[in-house]
Amino acid sequence: MQIYAFLISIFFITSSFSQNIVEKLIRQFQSDNVNKNGAISFLALDIQTGEKIAQLNPTRALTCASVTKLFSSATALEVLGGDKTTKTSIYYSGKIDSQLVLNGDIWIRGGGDVTLGSRYFSIQSEELKFLTDWCDSLIRKGIRKVKGSVVADGSEFGYSSAPKGWHEDDIGNYYGAIPVGLNFYDNLIKVSLKTGVVGSKSYVIDVFPFVPNLNLINTVISANVSSDESSISGLPYSLNRKITGRLPANQNKFIVKGSMPDPEYMLAHEFVRFLNSKGITVEGGAKSVRLSQLTIPKYDRELTLLFQHESKSIREIAFWTNVKSVNLYAEGLVKLLGYFTSGNGTTEAGLEVIRDFWKDKINTINLVLNDGSGLSRMNAISAQHLCELLKFMSISSNFDLFKSTLPIAGKNGTISTLCKGGSGEGIIYAKSGTFKTTKSLAGYVDSKTGKKIAFAFVVNNFNCSSKQITNKMEKILNALAEY
Repeated sequence: MQIYAFLISIFFITSSFSQNIVEKLIRQFQSDNVNKNGAISFLALDIQTGEKIAQLNPTRALTCASVTKLFSSATALEVLGGDKTTKTSIYYSGKIDSQLVLNGDIWIRGGGDVTLGSRYFSIQSEELKFLTDWCDSLIRKGIRKVKGSVVADGSEFGYSSAPKGWHEDDIGNYYGAIPVGLNFYDNLIKVSLKTGVVGSKSYVIDVFPFVPNLNLINTVISANVSSDESSISGLPYSLNRKITGRLPANQNKFIVKGSMPDPEYMLAHEFVRFLNSKGITVEGGAKSVRLSQLTIPKYDRELTLLFQHESKSIREIAFWTNVKSVNLYAEGLVKLLGYFTSGNGTTEAGLEVIRDFWKDKINTINLVLNDGSGLSRMNAISAQHLCELLKFMSISSNFDLFKSTLPIAGKNGTISTLCKGGSGEGIIYAKSGTFKTTKSLAGYVDSKTGKKIAFAFVVNNFNCSSKQITNKMEKILNALAEY
């Protein structure tokens, strides 16, 4: 028995010494009381040798929030290419007479461009300048009056609601804006409110862009707070919106952002408004295919092309998708994958492209994707899924481009404070994800010893704040930086 006990003690001592620092830290993290009822999936591997540096439940598929964007951005770069763009096309029906009157309609055919009038590619307050350019193009084509309507058609991307697993409380907020066939101004509205003394009701003073027939119920209270604690709720295509919560007291104008109810119709409406401002009347006003249930024309045979507006490239969209974690962009990439591969721009068609692309490149057992942004609570992704994706991309011709879309720890994007002042600052390139009880990170470490490491770290159901769990995760990331 003494010999047996001695051998057991030698085994544990040897095991302890054989563990590297990353393994020790991940075990300590697991035993931390904040993870008492939590779930963890972790994997770090040397992508040059394939060596597993450390792991903990690597195949356990969990909710990982915005880290899901690695799948949508990587697949878009691989399948469509970084230079791919899409186009919004403007046509007209009928004839232009000698009086410069168009006896027909103007049609806007959507190509799924999520960058049209986007704040990420426009000077502030000039996001809608593209509509002025469109008006000028019509004038150059000799149109001074439109007898018909401006018709918006985004039908090739479908009219489904939010992806499966999106929470109703998210959808009305700006980050819950869904992409459609015709997107503009990041599919958001800005609600300006005036607040009074603490405890008093706030007042809505403006909504931009103006939404016809919007029913906005406001219950926001002026409070002794320093930041926005309000929320806008409402379903896609619904003109019923409710804004609740608290805002700082005594503000003459406080802007709260929400999702645009119907971007397809709103684009037609705004274009008519801009045309009127240029002296071009549109007698039939604004219409949309969805609302008016119009028959879609055979564009190339029945209509005349006026001009086209080209989107930003996939590489540019993927950059902001990951650096600033733009949900609209990620979902737009999914829809473009479906549109360009099958002509079907729906979310499900795009997700099918993603699943098909990765099925023979990584082990997809237990991988569940219901959207491209990670806003779905029904996604399930493991650290192994993520690391295998990262490893595959490391040998892709698109690797440098893909890596350039990832925020840099302590430097920029959503991880600008991560590892700030620590070993990982400047050498960790990673996508982050955050829900109330979810924190995830996945990406690359250019180790100080010269190793190229892929890692994924997903934690669910911790019982502390997001900042506190991130600080605990940082210790392991800094250790990887030194490995």
